[in-house]
Amino acid sequence: MNLTTRRSFLHGAGVAIGLPFLESLPAMAGPANGRRRLVAVNVGLGLHAPNMIPTAAGKDYELTPYLKEIGEFRDQFTVISGTSHPAVGGGHSSYKSFLTGAQHPNSAGFRNTISIDQFAAAELGSETRFGSISLSSSGPGLSWSRSGVEIPAITRPSEVFRKMFVAGKPDEQARQLQRLRDGQSILDVVLDKTKSMCRRLSGRDKEKLDQYFEAVREAERRLVKAEEWEHQPKPVVAVKPPQDEPDSRKIVEQMRSIYDVMHLSLETDSTRFLTYNFTGMNAVPVVPGVDEDYHNLSHHGLDAAKIKQLTLVESVVLREFGGFLKKLSESSDGDASLLESTMVLFGSNLGNASSHDTRNLPIIFAGGGFEHGQHLAFDPENNYPLPNLFVSMLQRLGLETGSFATGTKPMDGLKMSVTG
Repeated sequence: MNLTTRRSFLHGAGVAIGLPFLESLPAMAGPANGRRRLVAVNVGLGLHAPNMIPTAAGKDYELTPYLKEIGEFRDQFTVISGTSHPAVGGGHSSYKSFLTGAQHPNSAGFRNTISIDQFAAAELGSETRFGSISLSSSGPGLSWSRSGVEIPAITRPSEVFRKMFVAGKPDEQARQLQRLRDGQSILDVVLDKTKSMCRRLSGRDKEKLDQYFEAVREAERRLVKAEEWEHQPKPVVAVKPPQDEPDSRKIVEQMRSIYDVMHLSLETDSTRFLTYNFTGMNAVPVVPGVDEDYHNLSHHGLDAAKIKQLTLVESVVLREFGGFLKKLSESSDGDASLLESTMVLFGSNLGNASSHDTRNLPIIFAGGGFEHGQHLAFDPENNYPLPNLFVSMLQRLGLETGSFATGTKPMDGLKMSVTG
């Protein structure tokens, strides 16, 4: 294997394993040569604002219950309140405009516009194996083409994993997937090449490679376990079956698997533009203390008992998001962490899911080389255009644009880091 390129791969029968940044490869020095990445995550059933948004603005705000779930990264994210997409209503259908800003998504003649990830991918996506990846817990995604066509979202993490790591002819792919089911690893195929490469790596790189390979194995274990459930015969019971598949209720396992493959795809530089639509469900999620339908809980009507259960669900959502941030912060990307080179937008297309209100969207913006550790509080009565944040993000990617959708300038109060 040539040890001079950032996008190095270990190849074996039916396998192509992208490698993370390694300091022993001199051509990959620096902050990944200025490469920037963009991730957007949407929580389709909203986030209860009192648990999410601080009361104080600026840097001295007190962490709210939800922000405590990601509190260790306080200096690496900005809380943004008082923003929305102008003229975007429509309740749940507003997810279509979360990354596009296209107005009136619930109108009969609605035609969407390009999403920020696809705008960036059109300019920069050719630099990676996959220009972009759109993911969803179920159903629609967040990505839209320049002509307003929805980019089909992948709902199975194993499909992303297969795209990233399983190569070769169909029969080779089938044999390799069977190896996973048999408890073996795709890493076994390239074991000899790995040993040869490790002799030329520094001690620090060997440790990093061990950590990366363990992440691959952990992803394999989760994906195989998920596949086992799909093939298990279902018991026959004399009651009406639930609307959703049982697996869709296991939101912790589902989110963790998706975040795992998102992290791996970024770490291996397989793509730099990712979107993830966590749609929620019309079922009871597997969360201790929760016995009501997630969708119904989001329509709490200020009922204290419902809000208590909703808080349990949404705390899990924030906790898993925090796990993703942790993975990014612990992964090197040149002289920086992957979090420092990756802009992560996390929020919801609904400001108040209970009333289907699309104003005052709850937004967290992390990483990406910005000055964070603050709460940017805009006017809750006269919202600030969220697409101005998109302008900031596109400019951070190095794209010369002064507008996007209804955004006409970079976001006020959000500054790029001099060192980032």
